[in-house]
Amino acid sequence: MAENKKILLVDDDEFLLDMYSIKFREAGFTVELSRGGEDALNFLRQGMTPDVILLDIVMPNIDGFEFLRIVGKENLKKASKIIVLSNLGQKEDIEKGLALGASDYIVKANSTPSEVVNKVKELLAKAS
Repeated sequence: MAENKKILLVDDDEFLLDMYSIKFREAGFTVELSRGGEDALNFLRQGMTPDVILLDIVMPNIDGFEFLRIVGKENLKKASKIIVLSNLGQKEDIEKGLALGASDYIVKANSTPSEVVNKVKELLAKAS
């Protein structure tokens, strides 16, 4: 099911990008990495259409909430599912992320990388 599915990881933490990219590649996903919101917006503006965008909230320049706002305003989401993956786990943060167009919200501290991969697979299975 993960074959030929493209995931865009958006995070400013190199360690997390490496760890999640390994996990998703092992699960059969094609993985693109973005080291921040601005980078990711450029990918989308150039026509990249990932199946899933895994998005951190706390990043320099353009944070995840701002990224979600811009994606919505410029209609860059297309068929992509956006999942917030953040340590911001307050109820208000989760509600804000979902209200801005995220399909799901995962708190990093509460989920292992394998659980995150499984959650993404579940979301894609529901969508197909």
